[in-house]
Amino acid sequence: MPERSSRRRARGAGALLAAAALAGAAALTGCSGDGDASPRSTAGARSPSPTPLWDVSPASVAAVGDSITRGFDACSVLADCPEVSWATGTDAGVRSLAVRLLGPSKAASHSWNHAVSGARMAQLPEQMVMAAKERPELLTVMIGANDACRDSVDLMTPPADFRSSFEASMRQLRASAPKTQVYVSSVPDLKRLWSTGRENPLGKQIWKLGICRSMLGDADDMGAAAVARRDAVQERVVAYNEVLRDVCARDERCRYDGGAVFDYRFTGEQLSEWDWFHPGRDGQARLAEIAYRNVRAAAPPA
Repeated sequence: MPERSSRRRARGAGALLAAAALAGAAALTGCSGDGDASPRSTAGARSPSPTPLWDVSPASVAAVGDSITRGFDACSVLADCPEVSWATGTDAGVRSLAVRLLGPSKAASHSWNHAVSGARMAQLPEQMVMAAKERPELLTVMIGANDACRDSVDLMTPPADFRSSFEASMRQLRASAPKTQVYVSSVPDLKRLWSTGRENPLGKQIWKLGICRSMLGDADDMGAAAVARRDAVQERVVAYNEVLRDVCARDERCRYDGGAVFDYRFTGEQLSEWDWFHPGRDGQARLAEIAYRNVRAAAPPA
């Protein structure tokens, strides 16, 4: 009996030593019994829960960008219509990103639209200054179409300048609003919009007023020079989207749409009934759907 009791005591001591070793290892690796692998303080004080870098339920929304975010030509010819904006509009049919995130009543008081029709990337830093003053929890960015939509391909913004202005815009925002989340939309596929819109005779007449001449000029010309011109615009838009992706990826609170807007195939029913180029009400609603899906996703688009 004494020998058996000694063996039991030895086994008990061994189990205690093993438990102590496991506890020590758990403390070093930050593991807890419930599987939580987050780091633990070694100083004895309780660490606060970390704030997620991407909140899928922001409480306020601001928007910067160009004519698309202003709802240009969506309600009447050659005029802004911000109430149908995909980002911050209040139109019940569109159900903007702000409405989907905040609800109709709060969207009216907790969203701001600082986009300017005709704006190019070079003008984005000043829009960022205005948006930062609102301290929004989420800021949407859609800009770049006007950098490619020039009177000629030679006047399109060089990708290096586009990058420099976007980087300056992000620095401007971060100087005043370091925790604002930024959702960046890709530039739409202008060539696809040309291909869809040129089916409408009225739209082509509006194009002759000077809308996006680099892509839409001589809309029915299928000669080699015209094809090369449109291809050059397309290549520039692709380059702009690569810049947006790259610069956004360097900011931990920035999310690029993964090319979702560029890839979206707008139909004639989703384009402006006046210019057949800008999104109409239905097109704005589709943009809102894309944005909401990406903002609410647990992870950014691949």
